[in-house]
Amino acid sequence: MDLKISGRKAIVCASSKGLGKACAKALAKEGVDVWISARGNDALLAAADEITAVGGGRATAVTADVTTEAGRSTLLEACPAPDILINNAGGPPPGDFRDWDQNDWFEAVNGNMYSAIDMIKRCLDGMIERRFGRIVNITSVAVKMPVTTLGLSNGARSGLTGFVSGIAREPAQHNVTINNLLPGYIATDRMWSVLEAGAKQAGLDVQAFQKNMFSKIGAKRPGKPAEFGATCAFLCSQQAAYITAQNVLMDGGLFPGTL
Repeated sequence: MDLKISGRKAIVCASSKGLGKACAKALAKEGVDVWISARGNDALLAAADEITAVGGGRATAVTADVTTEAGRSTLLEACPAPDILINNAGGPPPGDFRDWDQNDWFEAVNGNMYSAIDMIKRCLDGMIERRFGRIVNITSVAVKMPVTTLGLSNGARSGLTGFVSGIAREPAQHNVTINNLLPGYIATDRMWSVLEAGAKQAGLDVQAFQKNMFSKIGAKRPGKPAEFGATCAFLCSQQAAYITAQNVLMDGGLFPGTL
C-alpha cells in the first residue's frame, strides 16, 4: 500500500534505537525524510546510516535531549516545519513507589508528559496552516493495564493520554491527527530490562519469568520493532486521516479488556 506520505518531513524523538528507530525506519521506507534524535552521538549516527541505507527518505541525525528545552529547540531548528511528529522518550526506571521522591516524579512527568506536550504545542499550528499533520505519541500498554514496577511511567504517560484526549479532535478538520500508540512487550532493550526487574522483584529466574509473561500474550511472543514501526507509519498515512484521539494498542492481545 502506498501511504501517500513520500516527500513529507518527520521528527522522530529518541530514535537512535528501539521503538523510535523502528518508527523512523518505517517512515523512511515510505519516502519520508526523517530527523532522528538522541543524546548519544555514536549510536545516533549509526542509526542514521542504517535508516538511510533502507532507501527512500533521508535520515538526518540531530544530537539533542528531547526532555530539555534546549534539545527541543535544536530539533525544531533542524526541521522547523515537520509534517509528522513522533513523540518518544526513554521511560523512567522501574522500582518501588516507596523509594521515589519528588524529583523522581518531576523527572518522569517532564520526560514522559511535558516534553511531548511542548513538542505538540510547537508543531501543531504549523501543521494546521499547511493542512497536513500527523502526531503519534509513543506511550505504553501500561496506560490501560498498569505495571506495578512502572509506577512513574504509569502516572506520567496517563497524564499525557488525558491531555491528548482534550486537544486531538478539533485539528482533525484541518487534516491533522493526534494519536497515542501503546506498545506492549516489544523486543527492545527497554523491554528486556523491565522483565529483568520484574523477575528480580518476584524472586524468580529471569527466563522463567519471561516465559510466564509471554504466555499471557495472545500471540505468545514479544512483538517485533518492525511491526511496531509499520503501525506507526500507517497512523501517519493519508489513509489514516479519519483516525484521531485514539489509543492504539500494539500488544499482541495482552490487554484483556473490551475497551
